[in-house]
Formats: sequence, structure tokens, C-alpha cells
Amino acid sequence: MASADPRLRNIKIKTGVLKRCTKEKVMYEKEVVSQEKKVETMKAGGDDEYNIKKQIEVLEESKMMIPDCTRRIRSAYTDLQNLIDQEEELKETEEYQIAAALLLEHKDAVEH
Repeated sequence: MASADPRLRNIKIKTGVLKRCTKEKVMYEKEVVSQEKKVETMKAGGDDEYNIKKQIEVLEESKMMIPDCTRRIRSAYTDLQNLIDQEEELKETEEYQIAAALLLEHKDAVEH
């Protein structure tokens, strides 16, 4: 019956938000590396300037998403930290422990 506690559901949701934002940032970082290689290959291969320019635009869009993801990670981290600080009596629950572990894992990344 404890899983029906709306506080646990809220912890689970906010944990999911932090995980999703982190995955998105990693995806964009990988995409930037991939796009940079693609642009270099296109330039080295003498591809059409228009195609190279379009690929550079795609690269720049991916680069612009990283700071946005970082901002959302910080926001999700703060929300989750505030929530588990308020719900300390739930610290024996699996949801709380998963959230606390995730916060610990992201602590250094968020503080820099």
C-alpha cells in the first residue's frame, strides 16, 4: 500500500526527469562529435559547399542544445533534491534511495 503514497510517485517522476535530461545531454554530445566528423569528411572529400553549410547548421543546432540540457539537468536536480529533503521520513523506500543515489551521482556535474 506504501507505493500508493503520492509522495513516492512524485519522487519517482522527478527521478525520471533527471535521468531523461541526462540521457538527452549525452545524446547531443555524441551527436556533436559525429556531426563534426561528418563535416570534416565532407570538407576533405570536396563535397558541395551548400551541403557542407547545411551540415554545419545541423552541427550548430546540436551544440546549442547542450547548454539547454545542462540548465534542465540543474533544474531537475534542484527539484529532486528539495523533494527528498522534505520527505526524509521516506528514506527507507526504494524510490527515495534511487533518487538519493542519482543525486549523489550528479552532484559534481551540477556544481560545476
